Amino acid sequence: MSKKVLVVDDDQDVRSFVVTVLEENQYIPLVAQDGIEGLETIQKEKPDLVILDVLMPRGSGIRLYRKLKTDDELSKIPVIMFTGIALRSFLKSQKVLDEFGGGEIPKPDIYLEKPVEPEELVQAIEKKLG
Repeated sequence: MSKKVLVVDDDQDVRSFVVTVLEENQYIPLVAQDGIEGLETIQKEKPDLVILDVLMPRGSGIRLYRKLKTDDELSKIPVIMFTGIALRSFLKSQKVLDEFGGGEIPKPDIYLEKPVEPEELVQAIEKKLG
């Protein structure tokens, strides 16, 4: 059975790119345009992997990542951060959230800065899904 991969990104071109890569590699793509829609899709579809952007207008990837890593039911879902934001900036934003009582969360296993080649994305997906 093919694995379901959710792409959460507000950029239509990025979603199209990732969906194409997923389809070409026999994954079942799911899409969401922001963190709020992403969380709803995760709860409904239970994807095998989430590919997550950081900056989005509704429901940031920063907050969705935190939710995924602190929710007992969702914490087992692997996440690939796929964004134009430097890792240092992402980690700094998490540190700020920690100071507001959110508690520390694990650093992302895979953090890809856009743009990436399709092969690099596929390698990251295969690393997370086996």
